[in-house]
Amino acid sequence: MTSFPHLFQPLDLGHVVLPNRVLMGSMHTGLEDRARDFDALAHYFAVRARGGVGLIVTGGFSPNIQGWLKPFAARLTRPWHRPRHRKITQVVHHEGGRICLQILHAGRYGYHPLSVAPSAIRSPITPFTPHALSKRGIEYTLADFAHCAQLARGAGYDGVEVMGSEGYLLNQFLAAHSNHRDDMWGGDAERRMRFPVAVVRRVRQAVGKDFIVIYRLSILDLVKDGQRHSEIVALAKAIEQAGASLINTGIGWHEARVPTIVTSVPRAAFAEISASLRQEISIPLIASNRINTPEQAEQLLATGKADLISMARPFLADPEWVNKARSGQPQRINTCIACNQACLDHVFENRRASCLVNPQACYETELRIRPAVKSKHIAVVGAGPAGLACATTLAERGHRVTLYEQTDDIGGQFKLAKRVPGKEEFGETLRYFHTRIKETGVTLRLHTQATVSDLNGYNEVVIATGVGPRSIELPGIAHPKVLGYAEVLQGAPVGPSAAIIGAGGIGFDVAEYLVTADPCLAPEPQRWMREWGVDSTSDAPGGLVRPEPPPPARKLWLLQRSAGRLGTRLHKTTGWVHRASLKARGVQMLGGVSYVRIDDAGLHLRIGSEAKVLPVDNVIVCAGQQSRRDLYAALQKQGVTAHLIGGAERAAELDAERAIDQGTRLGARL
Repeated sequence: MTSFPHLFQPLDLGHVVLPNRVLMGSMHTGLEDRARDFDALAHYFAVRARGGVGLIVTGGFSPNIQGWLKPFAARLTRPWHRPRHRKITQVVHHEGGRICLQILHAGRYGYHPLSVAPSAIRSPITPFTPHALSKRGIEYTLADFAHCAQLARGAGYDGVEVMGSEGYLLNQFLAAHSNHRDDMWGGDAERRMRFPVAVVRRVRQAVGKDFIVIYRLSILDLVKDGQRHSEIVALAKAIEQAGASLINTGIGWHEARVPTIVTSVPRAAFAEISASLRQEISIPLIASNRINTPEQAEQLLATGKADLISMARPFLADPEWVNKARSGQPQRINTCIACNQACLDHVFENRRASCLVNPQACYETELRIRPAVKSKHIAVVGAGPAGLACATTLAERGHRVTLYEQTDDIGGQFKLAKRVPGKEEFGETLRYFHTRIKETGVTLRLHTQATVSDLNGYNEVVIATGVGPRSIELPGIAHPKVLGYAEVLQGAPVGPSAAIIGAGGIGFDVAEYLVTADPCLAPEPQRWMREWGVDSTSDAPGGLVRPEPPPPARKLWLLQRSAGRLGTRLHKTTGWVHRASLKARGVQMLGGVSYVRIDDAGLHLRIGSEAKVLPVDNVIVCAGQQSRRDLYAALQKQGVTAHLIGGAERAAELDAERAIDQGTRLGARL
């Protein structure tokens, strides 16, 4: 028996039975682009197959050179490419899994001068204007999709997924936004859908009936002049008739100005749209986007909103997600917090993907957690992200670990982060580490400030004491209206107006907290959609309507010393969301600021030659952090060797990705 009966119900596709309703969605890792990385890629997929997922979809492989995401990116176009792919399919099948290859043609999203598209319209996310496909070029491209699918079958894949969403080539044909043709492949909606339908038909003809063909369909474009819902329904029916086995759902184009997968998007925000499409087709429909727990997945299946659930990043966070859910132990799942910091941010920077909460992701062959040759007695001081990762990794390997924490609970800066609206998911990581501490046998000592004498007798000492707010020198800094960011996030009263000194990640987080009327209230899908101008019930082009942001709870100024736009150092795939959210709520963002003094009148400053006074009730200092190293320095004086990790080793911006990675790697090495 299972706690999630719908999630673990088999699905019969006629020629194959999937053991459960969980699909590991496609995600580019950076290992796909070079033949020398395929051994690591195969191991990455094998670990997830062993973890129990019903069906895996690879990252995108292009069917031709024009469809590259970037020069020399992943493709499957020649017979001699098949042996490297067999490494993947053989190990996945050995682990009892099934895997489909995603065929992805980038279209105008290709970051190279050979890119092609329905029309010669440059996308806002690449510097290259694509060549408009000729009629002959369209025929060649159709043949290339079919040939790629044949090669995939020959390489041992169980099926293919045709990528028709997220604004890639097939999606570009479907929308008037990017298809300005007036021939048989453009014009009205019926002609615009001909190309993707023809792709599916050709693919099915090429691979036969006993092969899975998934079509990834954009059910919400979220761009101007995108598809209407009625057009999407018609497309889904045509795709079914063309021979698709399954329809997977995609939300939003990469150029859309509405977030779709960041942590501030409510869980399963788009499930109702999937549900409305499911009623229109007879083949199974897969729901996706911001689904990360078995409880949530079970509910979507039980209420008939989908037939399968697609998750990508959750399998970076925990490859054993399915096995843990099946065994009735969801509390043991290392939940994806949708931060994007080590996965999508890395991919868009041409780096290998990984995971903030699981540094082993995509590094399975390099970062191995092996039993210790000899058990040691090890002290870890500080139960923030770095200390938690290190302590539990050490204990998993068989060391005897004591974890010291001077406050009343674990978490460090994560305890503050989870209070920020849109970052509630960070609390899931702390829940996971609470479970890990118990199951690995770490001795946790809360309310204990470790001293040098406490640490005598340990074989190894790890200092993970984290950071504290950096103080600034400014006349009036001791004024009662001045608060630190930690005080604010812990609930200190703040008046109707405030100025925030410092526009790094913490400054933006504090601003989100202060403009939100009830920062403790979890986001609700319909309220969130109104805020961002998404209407899933009308037939509006692209699903876009006029945004209705909630009124700000306070009048805010967000300030930085350096000139230029604020937030340029925020993470690539999430920074724009923070800037757009605060702008919509009227936050004044000022750069090139010189701070003069703080007094009863407010914050005195200069911008260039202009003197200004911001008549605020409070001034919030978010001017960075400094490492807490007092204990480390004292140990050094006593001649005790200690390992320094996390914020204690380097403060900078709060960097949980580096902290957890450092802690895990040290824990694997000692």
